[in-house]
Amino acid sequence: MNYNRNEKIRQITEETLIVGIDIAKKKHVARAQDDRGIDLGKRLVFENNISGFERLINWASDMKSTHKKSKLMLGVEPTGHYWLNLAYYVRTKDIPIVVVNPMHVKRIKEVDDNSPSKNDTKDARVIAQMVKDGRYSIPNLLEGVYAELRQGMKVRDQLSQDVQILSGRIDNWLDRYFPEFTAVFSKWSGKAALSTLEHFPLPSDIKSMTASAIVTQWREAVKGAVGLKKAEQLLAAAQHSGGLTIGLRMARREIEALIDQYHRLQEKLEAVDSDIEELLQEIPGTDQMLAIKGVNVLTVATFYAEVGDITNYQSPRQIQSLAGLSLRRHESGKYKGQTKISKRGRKRLRRALYLAVRPMVANNTSFKALHDYYTTRRDHPLKKQESLIALCNKLIRVLFVIGKKQCAFDGEKMLQDMPQMTMQKAA
Repeated sequence: MNYNRNEKIRQITEETLIVGIDIAKKKHVARAQDDRGIDLGKRLVFENNISGFERLINWASDMKSTHKKSKLMLGVEPTGHYWLNLAYYVRTKDIPIVVVNPMHVKRIKEVDDNSPSKNDTKDARVIAQMVKDGRYSIPNLLEGVYAELRQGMKVRDQLSQDVQILSGRIDNWLDRYFPEFTAVFSKWSGKAALSTLEHFPLPSDIKSMTASAIVTQWREAVKGAVGLKKAEQLLAAAQHSGGLTIGLRMARREIEALIDQYHRLQEKLEAVDSDIEELLQEIPGTDQMLAIKGVNVLTVATFYAEVGDITNYQSPRQIQSLAGLSLRRHESGKYKGQTKISKRGRKRLRRALYLAVRPMVANNTSFKALHDYYTTRRDHPLKKQESLIALCNKLIRVLFVIGKKQCAFDGEKMLQDMPQMTMQKAA
């Protein structure tokens, strides 16, 4: 992937027909122009389906013949997910398609008519103009195992969100009908706690039981020894519960349905996690990545789901930019602002790297040493949070090298490659 703007501009020649497309849910609008920004012909409105895509290709072919162009480049504003069907379709036709930043479109469209007004025709023209000026990027359209991983991580995130919502509903039920439950069990998702909610969830159910009967029921769900003391605590909590005593029949139905949903979601999560692990085995270098202390399956899966094929990148800096971890700084005259990360990139990738680095600082010897160096060096020591961001970039470089070369991680070599750190230790 080439992010050099000069190279992008060079790809637009006198022989290039540029088509800007404003994306919508059902219908798209296309406008054509040449390399000088001159509009060519009328706009085309086409539907977001296969017949509409064919109309676009035929219209663009006619425009190329009419205006004696030999090359075609499509530019789109990636609105939600509506552009993906078109992007993958034209890719099968070997037609290059690029994307422009929606925020840039919003700002640049005021230049021509000094008006922030919006319409599909105007936006399509602005998109084509941005492509002409080299203000575009090449979309990362994943295929094969990488597309499977991206979809798998999307499904996993959705299931995890469903579990969180469900957890809130179960907490809500406990607050109403058995608020003392959480004083007995640290979390309701434990085996003994779940067994309780499945078989005798209400305080009125527990009051009629003995401690030994409760333990007997628990032992069906918990393989290890379950203490009689915990059962006595549950009995005492039930006898002095301040929970609601109305609507108990439907309350029992409610918790039954919630626990059933929880089990089904957990089963689906386990199935998705199993599929993700199988998919990772198809990618060279993942075993070496997982051997790094602190890097788990979700970290590597998210990395490849967001980045795609590592061979498409020439430098880890491209991935840093993709993650929104590249640095930005405001300067004007004598004023020098703080240096911060751009955060313009894939937040899911950025989050996965950050969540991986935090435990690595505590458990991975090499990353811990690097964190100590960043925060205690004599020249420009970093704050702890700044150091963690720097380590996210370091982890990207490590994963990039392993993905390219399929080599094992060598923490000592990583530290030796930092001359400043070596000099400070020697001093």
